[in-house]
Amino acid sequence: MNTDQAHSRTSRKGFITNLEPSRRGFITNYPNFQHWKKTTAEEMTAGEPLNIYVHIPFCAQQCSYCYYRTVKGTRKSEVDRYVNALCREIELTSAYFGLKERPVVSVYFGGGTPTLVTGENLTQIIETLHKNLNIVDGYEFTVEGEPVTLIQKKADALKELGVTRISLGAQSLADEIIKLSGRQDTEAKILKAVDIARSTGAIVNLDLMSGLAGETPETWAYTIKRAIEIGLESITVYKMELYANTQYYQDVRKNNLKLPTDEEELELMRYAMEQFEKARYFPWGFITFTKEGRYEHVHSPRIWRGEDFYPYGTSAFGRLGNWLFQNTNEIEKYISRLESGEVPISRGHHLSTLEEMVRGLVLEMKLIRMDLKKFRERYGFTLASLCGPAMKQLESEGFITFSEDELTLTSKGILHGDYVGKSLGKFLVESQM
Repeated sequence: MNTDQAHSRTSRKGFITNLEPSRRGFITNYPNFQHWKKTTAEEMTAGEPLNIYVHIPFCAQQCSYCYYRTVKGTRKSEVDRYVNALCREIELTSAYFGLKERPVVSVYFGGGTPTLVTGENLTQIIETLHKNLNIVDGYEFTVEGEPVTLIQKKADALKELGVTRISLGAQSLADEIIKLSGRQDTEAKILKAVDIARSTGAIVNLDLMSGLAGETPETWAYTIKRAIEIGLESITVYKMELYANTQYYQDVRKNNLKLPTDEEELELMRYAMEQFEKARYFPWGFITFTKEGRYEHVHSPRIWRGEDFYPYGTSAFGRLGNWLFQNTNEIEKYISRLESGEVPISRGHHLSTLEEMVRGLVLEMKLIRMDLKKFRERYGFTLASLCGPAMKQLESEGFITFSEDELTLTSKGILHGDYVGKSLGKFLVESQM
């Protein structure tokens, strides 16, 4: 007797009622082979979209609040060696992981400061990606940059390479706040960089940061006012997080620096959201606001919805199937391993079904709306059956609304960032213990 027959004789309560104890019927697989269809290796992965992240670790200076592992300075020989290694990684992994046939729908250059390297370096990377991967027509190509490093010559190179989105890390438009953060930018330099970015024809996003040292309601109001007046397609606001490996942290410990409290930062963000709404900048995620609700970003939403993304570069992390993995964060080890023909992955984690559910909850809630119908189709359970009490509490407290098919953050839910996703994920984990 096979497992399908056994299942047919199972009562509603799940107790087997009509099966004689026997050693017959050795089970080799489930579902049984008669349910399988003919396929090929190409068919198994063809059509599954892939997103690419490219990490450029070089920076002109270390910002006082920055906790990322970066490399200060840009000696040409050092950068060229890194870029050569990165291109070797693209060549190795495209064959090793069978990535060649998968349609690449987004490429994201992050850092560090991608606009710090030369146009020739950027061209070498993009050409290597096109030679070794299936980059589809109309793909999104995003490049992050620090305003002071975006010169016209580099913008021209990016335009030639087909850049579709440029994200400028301004963080503030108030010169006194910029100076306290250890950056070389000024409002005037940022405005010049915006004009240069616009000359490429790409969508331009401006990154801001709430809760920086010295921030007051007045300096923040100035930053938000000027950001809106610039009239870019997209504005993103990150909350400044304090980490132990930053200059900010050391200065705060020594009482040399004062940061806004959590309550003060919350009010800064509340003010920003009110002003964005008045100016018709609407949220598509809880950190990004776009003009008239248009110009949605492609790369991050696809990752937050669980699509695969391959990471290139030191310390970059990614996902293939249920595997999360990260490259070594030591740049010399990264380069030497690739020069020896080795893939530079240093650690990974295989997601359990429960972890996959929690990851989906936490990340998809960043997009404000979660498709509960797709959740049910994917896991065989409704979210309400797993997290009903938590959902009802979050609804009663004004953080969410939900129907049978969709869960949506309210303005209060958007304001509190990852709180809803973390709350649902925590409830789900604890309910399974």
